[in-house]
Amino acid sequence: MPMNLPESIPGTMIAIDPEGAGGPEALVPVDRPIPQPGPGEVLIRVAAAGVNRPDLLQRAGNYPPPPGAPSIPGLEVAGTVAAIGEGVDPGLVGAAVCALLAGGGYAGYALAPAGQCLPVPDCLSMAEAAALPETLFTVWTNLFERAYVQAGDTVLVHGGTSGIGTMAISLCALFGVEIIVTVGSDDKAAAALAHGATHAINYRTEDFVDRVKAITGGAGVAAVLDMVGGDYVPRNLKCLAEDGRHVSIAVQRGAEATIPIWQVMRRRLTLTGSTLRPRDAEFKTLVTEEIARLVWPFVIDGKLRPLMDRSFPLSQAAEAHRRMEAGDHVGKIVLTIGD
Repeated sequence: MPMNLPESIPGTMIAIDPEGAGGPEALVPVDRPIPQPGPGEVLIRVAAAGVNRPDLLQRAGNYPPPPGAPSIPGLEVAGTVAAIGEGVDPGLVGAAVCALLAGGGYAGYALAPAGQCLPVPDCLSMAEAAALPETLFTVWTNLFERAYVQAGDTVLVHGGTSGIGTMAISLCALFGVEIIVTVGSDDKAAAALAHGATHAINYRTEDFVDRVKAITGGAGVAAVLDMVGGDYVPRNLKCLAEDGRHVSIAVQRGAEATIPIWQVMRRRLTLTGSTLRPRDAEFKTLVTEEIARLVWPFVIDGKLRPLMDRSFPLSQAAEAHRRMEAGDHVGKIVLTIGD
């Protein structure tokens, strides 16, 4: 059974919990009961919540929460542990943490499995900490695990100034990987290069397939991290080196593609992909432990931090979604909550 909440915690909270699918105007603050932590869970008093493209898809009715997840959007938060469920170390109460969630982040309080929490170091603000989990887990599991990228490789990542793209740039720089990114303007290309990308291609004025071939001397890249899908997939395959790996993580231009199977066979290409949100807590806990061991020391030392675009108060969640939909952002958009 859930444990009773301390008397210091109120009974209700402000949250964004749309009644149905709609545009950004559906993101209206409402009162909701504060959830109680179950076994293995912590209740976080949320200071900030990251905004991610799956939130926009959920709002539009195109990405329903997985079974058991709250209808409140929000896949990552930072804040203070206010209460714990059965089996959780009591020493976590009062700790500053950031966490990966299956949902519920756009609220004053949110539940997270204790195994999906990471400590917030002094060098990060709460807004910066809230901007880390979703993109860090996504890039780590897909680029460094599924595509097993390693030092000395060259990779291609689309959406170079998105949260995913800027995190990929940061991690590649830390782990000795050259990264080519695509972006939609010269200004964004300059921003990606300033953040540490090895090369940045404006896909509106250049053919990224030709540019990748030129950059790599015709050899191609070891891996492509693709959030575009559709007609980009066969073009991505042309960018791969022999034995290259193509990892799909979103389908912004369509969920279907026609590919040259003979080329896949002849060049021994691997096509894979994943969605992180539906994975169970056991998997996410294992990833958290790996990140804590291999990546979090860079965060603690101030060598890895998110590139921030803009913060909005929770009451302006609609404006945050409009900014992401407009595509003008560079880096992470965050909602600030509470004091």
